[in-house]
Amino acid sequence: METWETETLENCLSAIIDYRGKTPAKTSSGVPLITAKIVKNGRIETPTEFIAEKDYDSWMTRGFPKRGDVILTTEAPLGEVAQITDERIALAQRIILLRGRENFLDNSYLKYFLLSQAGQSQLGSRSSGTTVLGIKQSELRKVKVTFPKFSEQQAIAKILSSLDEKIELNRQMNETLEAIARALFKAWFVDFEPVRANSENRPAESASPEIAKLFPSEFENNIPKGWERNPLIEFFRLIGGGTPKTTNPDYWNGEILWYSVVDAPNESDVFVIDTEKKITQLGVEKSSTKLLRKGLTIISARGTVGKLAITGAEMTMNQSCYAIEGKFGDYFNYYVVKEAIAELKQKTHGAVFDTITQDTFKSISQILPREKVIKEFEAKVDSLMKRIEGNLRTSRELSEIRDSLLPRLISGKIPIAEIEEVEGGTE
Repeated sequence: METWETETLENCLSAIIDYRGKTPAKTSSGVPLITAKIVKNGRIETPTEFIAEKDYDSWMTRGFPKRGDVILTTEAPLGEVAQITDERIALAQRIILLRGRENFLDNSYLKYFLLSQAGQSQLGSRSSGTTVLGIKQSELRKVKVTFPKFSEQQAIAKILSSLDEKIELNRQMNETLEAIARALFKAWFVDFEPVRANSENRPAESASPEIAKLFPSEFENNIPKGWERNPLIEFFRLIGGGTPKTTNPDYWNGEILWYSVVDAPNESDVFVIDTEKKITQLGVEKSSTKLLRKGLTIISARGTVGKLAITGAEMTMNQSCYAIEGKFGDYFNYYVVKEAIAELKQKTHGAVFDTITQDTFKSISQILPREKVIKEFEAKVDSLMKRIEGNLRTSRELSEIRDSLLPRLISGKIPIAEIEEVEGGTE
């Protein structure tokens, strides 16, 4: 640490671009708008809001982003950090862009510093607000950054970035795998593509000739002949959850996973393999929660409704969720519920919170195929789902390595001479 320096953030930057106080006119397409709600876990999620191309230059009068710039959420939430990979973006309120001085502060190092406990502590100590914590630009400028010489910053950032790149690659792979599984479900059980192909005496695009023979070749009452339309509730049984008494320490910090909506995975990751909170066996016995087997679908049913996950291990859950045990196959069950999400949300009840009840499931119908077709679907998507789960577990291991290295690298506890060895281990 002898060669490390500590400086205020203001003295380390060549640019601070702050769009707080401005609200752009949003459109359905155009230039992606980066809002605070999509900056999570060190990355920018897919934007869902945009501004018009014609408004871009007039909106970005305070400065244009560059690839590699760091963005920081200043409130609701405070302290989420990511780096820009596409220059053609617009910045919304509650976002500040930071750009390190050339050859003085590396942007990637700055990102990891702000993500570290040291950086988060600095942001927290200079924040204000009772209900929602936020940081003023004047206070942000006073945040102190500790760093080694520029080449060593780059070496540190390269190690951490290599881990994040592998995690991102797994995430992208999972998006592709899940999209393939979802497309197959839609082709077979929503669009009935093999049935239409059979009726037109042509090969099916989504099924081999052997599998296509399992589908009927005509429709009856607008559904494949021989299939049935039943209330959704008849496809599975619902299992409720519960919360051990939070004031009893004997029930908490055990080894049994306890799921709540905060643990819901990204849509493409499908599985939940870990939870923020864990309970003890006594907590299970003294509450209404139940131990769920691996492979069940969980849906959030109160407040934030419609979040889905498949249990990737045995776990329990809180009372704001239902576990859904399907009668016809775990993956078929998951996609049946996924297909019904929009309608379930439309039919929620509750004066204060949106709530999915058993009656909600009874009010929705779903087409039930022949059992042989469901078994073929399960067999087709099984390898896809196992790869998704495997990628998710690998990414968790990589995240644990990164999170272990981050404070030691940022604090200089790993001597710079050892950085090359660490980097070699991430190849």
